[in-house]
Amino acid sequence: VAANIFPGDMLWKNFGVTRDGKVVFYDYDEIEYITDCNFRRVPESHNEEEEMSGEVWYAVGPHDVFPETFGPFLLGNPAVREVFLKHHADLLDASFWQAHKERIAQGHVYDVFPYEQKKRFNPADGETDLS
Repeated sequence: VAANIFPGDMLWKNFGVTRDGKVVFYDYDEIEYITDCNFRRVPESHNEEEEMSGEVWYAVGPHDVFPETFGPFLLGNPAVREVFLKHHADLLDASFWQAHKERIAQGHVYDVFPYEQKKRFNPADGETDLS
């Protein structure tokens, strides 16, 4: 989010973890700018037939994203679901994404540090702890 990047295809197979514990995304052709995405909630169905249909009953634009629909694809494993919802439930909420999109559009730049503080170069003493 901080880098204005949205991984369009959020299936597990498209992600990995480096030996340093960093998450990486492999499916680069699916990347979108968050500011180009339209984060929406799934509209209420008009009737039971729409609700039970295997097809969407609402209009979907080319940049529409429905975060609440990520769950069925990503959280089938109960153990993963429990941990994910405990720490990252906000990722399933369109308002989370929309709020960050608006901040980025207003010019807010997030500080993103690839390494924890103790492993970063300290210009004051020229030392870094690589342990």
